Amino acid sequence: MGKILLIEDDPFLSSLLKNKLQKEGFDVLHAKDGDEALNFLKTEEIDLSLLDIILPKKSGFEVLEEIRNDPQLQSRNVPVIIISNLGQPEDVARGLRLGAVAYFVKAKTSINDLVQKVKDYIESSKK
Repeated sequence: MGKILLIEDDPFLSSLLKNKLQKEGFDVLHAKDGDEALNFLKTEEIDLSLLDIILPKKSGFEVLEEIRNDPQLQSRNVPVIIISNLGQPEDVARGLRLGAVAYFVKAKTSINDLVQKVKDYIESSKK
């Protein structure tokens, strides 16, 4: 169905999301910090990435800035959906301004809803 890069440092949430996505037929790579995420983005063919904002080493915002400023990463054109506990309007605006295609607040989005949104996005992007 597609390859997803899950960038999430919470072991429980990342395990839950990874299992749900794999059950839906996705191939899932998992990065636990911003540096690892950027390495995957440079070396793997990825259809979509799910990005947390509060991460070790590099924040999600820093990852988005690096994608925006690196021609190699820019040319790969990997859509990024933010999943974060930061739900302030200015955080959402910043994430979208830096290039995220969507922003979901963890506390307001169920795992099933998130997986459905990923499926919908991948399906619509293949048309």
